[in-house]
Amino acid sequence: MTDPNTTEKVELTDAEWRAKLSPEQYQVLRQAGTERAFTGKYEKNKQDGLYTCAGCGAPLFSSDTKYNSGSGWPSYTAPVGEEAVDEHRDMSHGMVRTEVRCAKCEGHLGHVFPDGPGPTGLRYCINSASLDFKPKEG
Repeated sequence: MTDPNTTEKVELTDAEWRAKLSPEQYQVLRQAGTERAFTGKYEKNKQDGLYTCAGCGAPLFSSDTKYNSGSGWPSYTAPVGEEAVDEHRDMSHGMVRTEVRCAKCEGHLGHVFPDGPGPTGLRYCINSASLDFKPKEG
């Protein structure tokens, strides 16, 4: 298993990604898909813990930054660190948005919008299928 705390990139072949991920995870993480609003398993999760990349295990978001945006997807005000995610201009579907990807495996996570609450004013709108959740111990 890959150590989620290293900065080394995770690079797998398409066949390896297909074998590792569920069909829904593959569609979201590797094909920049989106799950339907209000269907993701973490959208209503209120437990304390850490959200990690379902593709490579890298830490991405803390429950401390999660909030209910009403959008139908888990939303966060910030990633766990600047190095956790990469942002890319996305002009698909006739819109200009900022795509969010896992910095370690380049898996598609969702998008970030400038309409979130303080202190960042950002809303990281993330697909549950791209995430795993590690509950806080103790």
